[in-house]
Amino acid sequence: MEKTYPIEDTVSRTRRSYQTALHTRHSPSWLTWVIVLGTLLLWGFTAYRVAQLSGAHTLSAILTDIANNAINVQDKDNDALTTVLTMYGAKDNGLILQGQYWRFVAPIFLHLNALHVGMNMFNLLVLGIFLERILGHLRFLLIYLVTGVIGTIASFYFAPQEISVGASGAIFGLVGAYSAFVLIHRRALVYGGIPSLLWLVLVIGANLSVGLFIPNVDNYAHVGGLISGCLLGWWFAPLYRPTPDQTLRDVHRLSQRWSLALLTILGTLVLALIALYLMGARFSL
Repeated sequence: MEKTYPIEDTVSRTRRSYQTALHTRHSPSWLTWVIVLGTLLLWGFTAYRVAQLSGAHTLSAILTDIANNAINVQDKDNDALTTVLTMYGAKDNGLILQGQYWRFVAPIFLHLNALHVGMNMFNLLVLGIFLERILGHLRFLLIYLVTGVIGTIASFYFAPQEISVGASGAIFGLVGAYSAFVLIHRRALVYGGIPSLLWLVLVIGANLSVGLFIPNVDNYAHVGGLISGCLLGWWFAPLYRPTPDQTLRDVHRLSQRWSLALLTILGTLVLALIALYLMGARFSL
């Protein structure tokens, strides 16, 4: 029979878990930096290829083309941008249905222009450095990749006509995981965590509303990443419980939940197969 605790003990345990999670320092957040630097380098390469395809061949012309497209992509470069991003892995339903399933992952690391990659990588740095330290490298990578892929799957099914790229689905996944972490430890926060949760709802709502007013923003990927991030955060966000010798142990670490992690990956694959089947049936009509 599971032991029950009075409210005071539950609150005390939650506070201890929250403080331990915040002050347990894994090694520096090198994985976040690797993802950010790798994504920036990949964007630099694709921007260089777009400039070349648009007719720029000297270093000066290439830099000018990249600068001209830094905020808004020029009409003359739209076709070149689409061609290059599609070549290197953008979400394109027709190509995915032809068997290029790696396109469920590749879009997470591709971006349109300097503004797009800059905003996403800034948000990833701000959130990732903090979350990687409390989650650890493997849990952080699991949540980032799985939520990014689920965001792509959501876009694949609900926005089949769009060719899309970007890490924002995975970043929304991290926001969802942090929201679950706050919710799990709400008793450790002022006023039961309500102000923190309301602030997160406001931030999420503001970011999602951008897609209602700015064209070419893939809110389906955002929502897919957010929902899956909340679920993965509930399963894998740090939760410390006392052991018989009164030390604290994280019961959500991957060594304790490896089977759930495998089921998460398998579930993501099944979700992709279901989306492929339904989309294939839709295309065949």
